[in-house]
Amino acid sequence: MTAPAKKRPRVNVRRPDVMELVSAEVAVHYQSSLVEKIKDQGGKISRGKTTLLLAQDFGFCYGVERAIDLAYASRKVFPENRIFLIGEIIHNPDVNTHLREMGIVSLPWKKIDATYDDLQPEDVVIVPAFGAPTSFMEKIEERGCYTVDTTCGDVMKVWRRVRGYAKDGITSIIHGKENHEETRATASRALGEDRQGHYLIILTLDDTDYVCDFIRNGGDKDALLKRFKGSYEVGFDPDIHLTRIGVANQTTMLKSETQEIQNRLAKAISERDDSSENFSVFDTICGATQERQDALFEMLKTNMDMLLVVGGYNSSNTAHLVEIGEKELPTFFIRDASQIKSLEQIVHYDLHHERETTSDYAGVFSGKEHVIIGLTAGASCPNNLIENTVRKVFSLRGETLE
Repeated sequence: MTAPAKKRPRVNVRRPDVMELVSAEVAVHYQSSLVEKIKDQGGKISRGKTTLLLAQDFGFCYGVERAIDLAYASRKVFPENRIFLIGEIIHNPDVNTHLREMGIVSLPWKKIDATYDDLQPEDVVIVPAFGAPTSFMEKIEERGCYTVDTTCGDVMKVWRRVRGYAKDGITSIIHGKENHEETRATASRALGEDRQGHYLIILTLDDTDYVCDFIRNGGDKDALLKRFKGSYEVGFDPDIHLTRIGVANQTTMLKSETQEIQNRLAKAISERDDSSENFSVFDTICGATQERQDALFEMLKTNMDMLLVVGGYNSSNTAHLVEIGEKELPTFFIRDASQIKSLEQIVHYDLHHERETTSDYAGVFSGKEHVIIGLTAGASCPNNLIENTVRKVFSLRGETLE
């Protein structure tokens, strides 16, 4: 029988000499002097008959910047080692392409397969900004690999909260996407240190109302388990485990929706028990997500003809910006500037049908003397992609930017 590999300590790759090199490389790949200049002049740039507005807050947040820096630093500290990454570092194809070009290999994140058994003690495994389920972390430790953990601090705050719920015998109701990396990682922590905790993942207000009705009146627990299959742990019993609940969330959800979910669940518990003792809540929406949503709401007070939202299609926080925008004006979710074929024909992601499509909006600008276009981006979108979009917009309007 082979002895288990010796557990290695997590690696600190943020050495001053390394980070100086990393900062220079990251700046070349992702920064934009044009975007910084537009921000300095109030987020507005006009040329001829075209004005482009940038939201006050957009693009990379601190947690994303830190994750990218650590990934780049890993290659510099371990120039000869094999380096692996659980899934994607963040939800942006441009960033993940750069990492692949650096020889960083993506591992499956939905389940542990045979590739994890091939990991060796000299290999380096990067944990993405979303974190990873406890089973993955245990597997990496079992293999004895070096670990570089880039998990966002806001995500870890949620983990502390759900661990506390588990310790106190409270079931975690997690507002999030059941198949999102962060939500799966949070759910694993909701089991607690002894793996005896419980959780239920819900996504929509319809989900919330269904659970609230069960809390108030009881009902067919088999029907509830069928509806939420895959969104709770083995052994979850709604008759028992919806008695005491605490709400947490995927940090990138729509803030207003999370608050409404909290309110509805609190009301259901209060009406059932004539008390709020069996309900706990803690605001776990990340600050950057709130700032980008608030900035978009503020920008929407200005009359605009079109809104462009730049980011990876699988980026949750970016998708919520699209949801906010499309309620007010024509809004297009694009990965990068190449999808803008013209300002009347844009290849974009349709959230409602979950597919890429091409929309023809020839009538948007008809009869308008001056066109105003809004632009924002999710927390995982680098400034170089935003600059490319700005330049493409003005180019299609017959204007150049020097």
